[in-house]
Amino acid sequence: MKGIENYTFPVPSIGVGGIVFNDQGQILLIKRNQSPASGLWSIPGGKLEPGESLVEACQREIKEETGLKVEAISIVAVVERRIEGFHYVIIDYLASLTDQEIPMPIAQSDVAEARWVNLGHVSDYALVEGLEEIIMRTYALHNNPVSGGLCDVYSTGKDFILG
Repeated sequence: MKGIENYTFPVPSIGVGGIVFNDQGQILLIKRNQSPASGLWSIPGGKLEPGESLVEACQREIKEETGLKVEAISIVAVVERRIEGFHYVIIDYLASLTDQEIPMPIAQSDVAEARWVNLGHVSDYALVEGLEEIIMRTYALHNNPVSGGLCDVYSTGKDFILG
């Protein structure tokens, strides 16, 4: 490829995201306040840390960014993003609240806002690339958990297989 011989490509990083719904048909969204995609709305998530499993990273990131405790259930999307000098491979999980009351998320860590958003209003938010389709497909799976998604069939948090 002509012109890229002096370009330094970013090292790919592994990221996770958590898609969380409540009983009122709302999704948990956060507004990013750091690059990449600063100012855009997304699901809580971030980079995998050394020694951490993907499930642990998902649960930690949601708690760090919103204060909410969740359990990661199944993998619902794998996306690759090369944006603003970053290169991420992101594994998105469907996650459920461990506290059945509907707690209010509190923006913490590296997010500007955190809130429950009615699914009918998701398109009113400036979302990161591709997220609206992932949310809608995951909500369909959430409402029909009998099929779809990659599930932790052995309950180890390591091997996710088509459920």
